[in-house]
Amino acid sequence: MKTDIQIAQDAQMIHIKDIAQKLDIMEDELELYGKYKAKLSDDLWDRVKGNKDGKLVLVTAINPTPAGEGKTTTTVGLGQALGQLNKKAVIALREPSLGPCFGIKGGAAGGGYAQVVPMEDLNLHFTGDFHAITSANNLLAALLDNHIQQGNELNIDTRQIIWKRCVDMNDRVLRNVVVGLGDKMDGVVREDHFVITVASEIMAILCLAKNRKDLKKRLGSIIVAYNYNGEPVTANDLQATGAMAALLKDAMKPNLIQTLEHTPAIVHGGPFANIAHGCNSVIATKTALKLADIVVTEAGFGADLGAEKFFDIKCRKADLKPDAVVLVATVRALKYNGGVAKQDLAVENLEALKKGIVNLEKHIENLQKYQVPIIVTLNSFITDTQEEYKLIKDFCEHKGCEFALSKVWELGGVGGIDLANKVIETLENKKSNFSPLYEDDLSLKDKIYKVASEIYGASHVIYAPAAEKAIKRIEEMGFGQLPVCMAKNQYSLSDDATLLGRPTDFDINVRDIYVSAGAGFVVVLTGAIMTMPGLPKKPAANNIDVDDNGVITGLF
Repeated sequence: MKTDIQIAQDAQMIHIKDIAQKLDIMEDELELYGKYKAKLSDDLWDRVKGNKDGKLVLVTAINPTPAGEGKTTTTVGLGQALGQLNKKAVIALREPSLGPCFGIKGGAAGGGYAQVVPMEDLNLHFTGDFHAITSANNLLAALLDNHIQQGNELNIDTRQIIWKRCVDMNDRVLRNVVVGLGDKMDGVVREDHFVITVASEIMAILCLAKNRKDLKKRLGSIIVAYNYNGEPVTANDLQATGAMAALLKDAMKPNLIQTLEHTPAIVHGGPFANIAHGCNSVIATKTALKLADIVVTEAGFGADLGAEKFFDIKCRKADLKPDAVVLVATVRALKYNGGVAKQDLAVENLEALKKGIVNLEKHIENLQKYQVPIIVTLNSFITDTQEEYKLIKDFCEHKGCEFALSKVWELGGVGGIDLANKVIETLENKKSNFSPLYEDDLSLKDKIYKVASEIYGASHVIYAPAAEKAIKRIEEMGFGQLPVCMAKNQYSLSDDATLLGRPTDFDINVRDIYVSAGAGFVVVLTGAIMTMPGLPKKPAANNIDVDDNGVITGLF
């Protein structure tokens, strides 16, 4: 079996102009980045904005495990399968971060014969969107420190600076740094911090902005610090908004590429779901809905993170109404949740499967709270058995869900025909009555408890003193009506990554809270979640290389 990168490099891509034609996009509505990548111009939206929306299908998953779930692979494969059935379909994905590419997770182009290409370009620099976001973020940081250096007219309290620099790399030593060392002309000495670019508020703003006017409004609202009177200081106060928006001018435009089977793929934005809101851009999703009959999109990590934020933040803010949800699991991951060691997952173990299936059960129940039809799909492995499939299928149907087996990693679109047919049947025969989990007018604590208790299954929420103080201040500032963006580990429903399955009788520990006024949500930091990840002992970067002909190896 070829590796993912070998499959991608052997692919016969067609010109991006021909991919665009499948969505009735004209050539002069593309901004080409070579032969296989393009940005969608502003003129395209002006032309199609009056079109009727297609159907929106969200792909999510159970909590990720070392056994693998294949959410992006399923998303891509489903899009390819819909193409095989002659449906006018498009997939809408996030862009990968360099951090996980060189760390432990790898890229985000799918896998096997269900990938988007050019895979290397997508996983590395792509069209430069993340560099633009990083530059806009760090321009604001530079203007902030320069303002303090040049006399501090706004009376910024250097002990209350909350804006952080960013870089799109896992680099733990940058979590806590001291800047301004040297002589008087080198700035004011203070503690500073970095976050990974995908956790930056600029990333969230780009992904939630409706247009450039909305982008500038959101950028200007960013709170960077507080003055000596405790009042917020914003990007507008620093006169930074225009220059930041200029840096993001082209990054605002969605990117068009293709799958291995030439299904159109709109890829744009990339916030993580464990430390940010985990969805591709509103502009990309809304454009896709105007261009296709069926749009397949995904949200990051498990449904407790990605799907919850897709529903409660993105759909709320963008007035999106999903028509169906595909919930991805694997036999291996469910057995891992049932206590089976990774090296033993290839052996049939129905008892462990019964024990671990409670994780799937909780995610089904969570999604049902949003009143959207659910299709559970199993991403197939060759070690799975028919008895294991039957147990899961019977379980899902008993829970009121449709069920389909997916073999898209091995077979591409053909392997997703059953899933695609289930999705089509669901869209035609079942009505979505989508509504968010909570109302805007609940207090922040009530919103946090609603997510913690109903989605995670927690008994109580415990607040550190810093979090208590932050909530009081945020609500006094008038931001209590915003939705909450829970920053939590992705491996468990709880804030303890070691608690697998369906933990009960646990507390969610909130250590701090801050408002992302430009993005329009309140970030809640739980457990030991980090907004700047670190590299593992053996980083994936150690195995990546490029030969004398420019062919990249080791990327996955």
